[in-house]
Amino acid sequence: MKILGTKYEIVRKKREDDPKLVENDGYCDPTSKIIVIVDGYTPDINNVSDLSVYDNNVLRHEIIHAFLHESGLRNYSADETLVDWLAVQFPKMLAAFENAECAR
Repeated sequence: MKILGTKYEIVRKKREDDPKLVENDGYCDPTSKIIVIVDGYTPDINNVSDLSVYDNNVLRHEIIHAFLHESGLRNYSADETLVDWLAVQFPKMLAAFENAECAR
């Protein structure tokens, strides 16, 4: 996929195959232009009931890291609270833009 003209690869890996996934469900490496997402989440009834929704949120989160980095906003890219907020709120923002007919 392209992020602001830069090609990024999205890869799914098993936790045991990538040490960076031991404590994270995904990460963005802007130096190698790769976004890695856990392949095969383990459901946790205390936290996640719909894994597809969660998976999409994790992927959006990592894509937002890449957008901020490629925009030259590296300090914001490291702000997990901001990135998380954007990832969670983006579907609502998109729906509002579509409703107002200004999504494009």
